[in-house]
Parts: sequence; structure tokens; C-alpha cells
Amino acid sequence: MESEAGFADFVGQWSPALLRVAFLLTGDRGMAEDLLQTALLKTSRRWSRIADHDAAYPYVRRVLVTTYASWRRRHRVSEVLTDRLPEQATADDVTAPGRAVAALDGLPPRMRAVIVLRYYEDLSEADTAAALGCSPGSVKSQASRGLARLRIELSPATDLVRHREDAP
Repeated sequence: MESEAGFADFVGQWSPALLRVAFLLTGDRGMAEDLLQTALLKTSRRWSRIADHDAAYPYVRRVLVTTYASWRRRHRVSEVLTDRLPEQATADDVTAPGRAVAALDGLPPRMRAVIVLRYYEDLSEADTAAALGCSPGSVKSQASRGLARLRIELSPATDLVRHREDAP
């Protein structure tokens, strides 16, 4: 019973932060909620084995990342069929945070996870490598490439090129 109360306390305290990480990984609020629920379900099954409940956040964060990677491998193509075309947003309609999330969404899953863990969660290269199950060198190269792609995508020059392409 104490274990269940401890898990409920953990969920109440850390769900908002974990949901933000899940959103940055998925780029979609609904998928982020599903990802978090799946990660919490997996964690609840192992909660009694987590010796230090204060260190549970990194454990659940790793479950989030590995579950996200698994989902991305299984669902490589995501299409939504509709009977009409969606409205097109202009560059002026997109806010700065929206542009950043959209740019992040354009990165491959592993690169995106590295960027989220390194720069949003502020993990070291070693901790990011441990969370992703890869080498620190892989984290360095993925972070470097990811940041370069984000700089290009978010640069004012990219907006100017897009604006010229959209002009008649």
C-alpha cells in the first residue's frame, strides 16, 4: 500500500515535467499524453523494484525515450485521411515556440531525443548516452548535427527563402 502511495505521489509531482519532455519528443499533445501514460504504466509495474524513489524521474524519462523510439520504429508512416485539405498556415501565423517545435519535429527520432535530453533536460553527454543506450561520441555527433539543422531551419534567412518561394 505504501508503494502505491509513493507512486501516486511521484505521478502527481512529476507528470507535468514528464509531459513536457514527451511533447518535445512527439510534437503532438495527444501522442505525448499517450506516451506518458504508457511510460507510467511500465514504471508502475516495476515501482517496488526502484530502490531510490527520489531517483525515479531519470528512470521514467528513460522509459519515455525508449518507448518513443519503439513507437517511431513501428509507426514510421503516419497519415491522416480526410475529405478536405487543411488550411495552410503562413510563416506569420507560427509563433517562435511553434517554429522551434516544428523544426524539432523535422529531426530523426534519435537526434531529436538527444537534443531534448541534452538541452531541454540539461543532461550531460554521459547521462544522455546512458539514457539512450549509446556512446557519448554518438551523443556528441547527434547533438552537433541536430543543432546545425535547427540553426538552419530557424534562421531568418530560411524564412526569407520560404517567403520568396511562396510569392507569386
